[in-house]
Amino acid sequence: MIARIDKYLWSVRLFKTRSQATEACKSGKIIINGKAAKASKEVSIGNIIYVKKDSFNLSFEVIDPIQKRVGAKLIEQYIKDLTPESEYNKLELMKQNFEYRDRGLGRPTKKDRRIISKIKQNND
Repeated sequence: MIARIDKYLWSVRLFKTRSQATEACKSGKIIINGKAAKASKEVSIGNIIYVKKDSFNLSFEVIDPIQKRVGAKLIEQYIKDLTPESEYNKLELMKQNFEYRDRGLGRPTKKDRRIISKIKQNND
């Protein structure tokens, strides 16, 4: 079975919508076996797919092409993750630098900002 790359990326849940997958192909963020892929490019077993998402470079191997979206638990039957651990470490670092405020508190006051900056300076 052969599937279009935009349908395949949507089917294995790398993109929320098929139009997002198509747009990623148009902007050159999808590479199959070293070549930029159009949305209509067909994938087959053994193809290596590189996806540039946000500031991360993900890589996958096609195990079995599909055209219909599957549940999250079944994805491992259709795609193999080849992404290096360093890319996932980047994601963890970005999450650690994220500041969280409870909903409804509004913007921090001048006093809150001073406290936050002191905490940041102590952690560095």
